[in-house]
Amino acid sequence: MLHLTMHLLAAATPPNASDQGYLNTGDNAWQMTAATFVALMSVPGLAVLFAGLVQKKWVVNTMMMTFSGFAVVLLVWVLWAYKMGFGTPLGHGANWKASSDPITNFFANFVGNPGTVLSGPTLTRQASIPLVNGGMPGPAPTGFALPQASVVYFQFVFAAITPLLFLGSVLSRIKFKVWLIFVPLWTTFAYAVNAMLLWGGGYWAQQGAADYSGGYVIHLAAGVSGFVAAAMIGPRLKRDRDRAIPHSLPLVAIGGGIVWLGWNGFNGGDPYFASANAATAIVNTNMATVAALMTWVIWDMVAGPAKKPTFLGAINGMVVGLVAITPSAGYVNGAGALMIGAIDSTIVWMAWTYLSRARFMKRVDDAMGIIYTHGIAGFFGGIMVGVFADPSVVVYHSVSGSPIAVKGWIFGGYPKQILIQFLAAVTIIMWDALVTFLILKVISLFTPLRLTDAELEIGDLAVHDEEAYPDSEGVSRALPGYGETMPVMPAGATASAVVGGGA
Repeated sequence: MLHLTMHLLAAATPPNASDQGYLNTGDNAWQMTAATFVALMSVPGLAVLFAGLVQKKWVVNTMMMTFSGFAVVLLVWVLWAYKMGFGTPLGHGANWKASSDPITNFFANFVGNPGTVLSGPTLTRQASIPLVNGGMPGPAPTGFALPQASVVYFQFVFAAITPLLFLGSVLSRIKFKVWLIFVPLWTTFAYAVNAMLLWGGGYWAQQGAADYSGGYVIHLAAGVSGFVAAAMIGPRLKRDRDRAIPHSLPLVAIGGGIVWLGWNGFNGGDPYFASANAATAIVNTNMATVAALMTWVIWDMVAGPAKKPTFLGAINGMVVGLVAITPSAGYVNGAGALMIGAIDSTIVWMAWTYLSRARFMKRVDDAMGIIYTHGIAGFFGGIMVGVFADPSVVVYHSVSGSPIAVKGWIFGGYPKQILIQFLAAVTIIMWDALVTFLILKVISLFTPLRLTDAELEIGDLAVHDEEAYPDSEGVSRALPGYGETMPVMPAGATASAVVGGGA
């Protein structure tokens, strides 16, 4: 995931699939462990976190959206999307050469050629990211000490968590079949482009933009796309929106804890090596998180509406800190990590408290505030790479005889990095907003994006024929539009069984 343009070289042909002399078993074990940590952040982490935050009647829908979104991304990923983000760019022909025209270069390095990663030789050969290989310090010819399968899976769990994050913006009203259509299309046309531009050695990587683990590719993208989707789909029922009280703070605590600790793999796996930089990224991740959490709690106590510490405030601060440090976890020192957490938490707290009162913000029902905790937090976290990146925090030591690191303004005397980070962020914002709008606009030509008010009144039972907390003595439900009132349902029975549906 580390894409520093001055070290990007063309790929050489990977070794034969049967030759695994490239493999470092320690690095590979850590890579798969880190990937599993990130997967657990999605299932069950986000499923449980979001389920605790919604009303009881939407718990099943929330979990179903999370698990199904995770599943469909993997299908898209191995069939075509991985190579769009980490393969050879579409604009690179056999004799391609960089142009002096930035627009030509931008579109030549915009997205990769789609293709599968299914064959045995593909999965077992030495990993290769064509435009990044030259900057990797491992065995020749690609510089990776991992099999391709490890990189494919590691990058998949990042691709999967992104739509699950902006699911928080549209929960409790988006139609399930719309979700199943939207996620693979968004992964193809938005996420894969983001990945190529910043992680696959594409245009912004070549310009020096640095996004260690996804402040832009994942979190800024999730915030922007979630906000656009929430605006297009429409709000929850007014009564539900006015009484948007979490139904289970213990579930929020469990899900939040899984997300926090899972982030050790999120940032610690990015060097692709079990290295000193991986350990540094993990420590920085936790320092920024505690700084942000405590900053949010203090702001709540000093200037919040009730001037009291709240657990939801602590969770918001936690998430902001995790997001804020993500683009710089392996580029900054400990002091920088603490500053990034505290500064970003303050910015987002102010936005949540005051910007949310603006009329245009009130019109959009961003159910979980993803535009704040991921969009704004990711944007400013990425900008602060240009402020706090420390060249003494070395990512790799042995590429071309010189260390790889990022220079920022304070510790590296390179304020231009701020401008580079800003321009990369603007690209992600514009592209992802446009793609999200177009995908949902096309889907809306064939089916409504939002559930009916009658379905929104009932929730899970109307949408999935299941409830998270069925009454032990049975439950009675009126289904408007179904033409009859359902009889009392015995404990353990499903709604379809009661109305005579199939098993």
